[in-house]
Amino acid sequence: MSSIKEISSLNEPGLEVFGQLTEAQLRNALDPEKGIFIAESPKVIRVALDAGYEPLSLLCERKHITGDAADIIARCSDIPVFTGDRVLCAMRRPQARPLQEVIRDARRVVVIDGVVDTTNIGAIFRSAAALGIEAVLLTRNSCDPWNRRAVRVSMGSVFLVPWTWLDSYADLKALGFKTVAMALTDKSISLDDPVLKAEARLAIVMGTEGDGLPKETISSTDYVVRIPMAHGVDSLNVAAAAAVAFWELGKCPE
Repeated sequence: MSSIKEISSLNEPGLEVFGQLTEAQLRNALDPEKGIFIAESPKVIRVALDAGYEPLSLLCERKHITGDAADIIARCSDIPVFTGDRVLCAMRRPQARPLQEVIRDARRVVVIDGVVDTTNIGAIFRSAAALGIEAVLLTRNSCDPWNRRAVRVSMGSVFLVPWTWLDSYADLKALGFKTVAMALTDKSISLDDPVLKAEARLAIVMGTEGDGLPKETISSTDYVVRIPMAHGVDSLNVAAAAAVAFWELGKCPE
């Protein structure tokens, strides 16, 4: 059985990860390669545990210790458990995997380019997991997927879809992917164009909130694609647009 400690304040020793450290400090809490992230709620924590993530400590309301977090505590018998107002688990961050390893067998991936809103990151991951996108790649100016809010919004999907950082679109193309920029230009083709579904390997590129993708990124992709819309609406929130694109472009050729 885990050691359970009653607490009265998040300022007590051992609780720094839950209330005092910023997201940047959590990323570097152990060492530059292996930081910490926070998984929130029993459901999300279970997803992380099932995916093999290592728990470090748990903050849990007393009623949940013998309730809906009892199975979690039983699985994590060698970590400290603190009582508090919420169910949170500090977990070790694994090292980022190499690009080639992450997309080795993938046929449909998404590139998140410069998206900084944690809610959108979490929502994109959730849609990717639900709609068959096999990997998520993020440019370095995008939000960290293990940000606490991104993890929560994704409902643990950040633990289900392989992901890594993308430093160069050339690396992606060298591995046989055709790139599809989701953007409105004079050269944009419709999302349901048959030529897209005929491609063996596609990388769907989603841009930042508001400004979208940089012009140089758009000009370097193999296709520029728009979502057909009605009532004069010209764009969707990036998370909503990603879900639509995943549904349509996730269909691979036979």
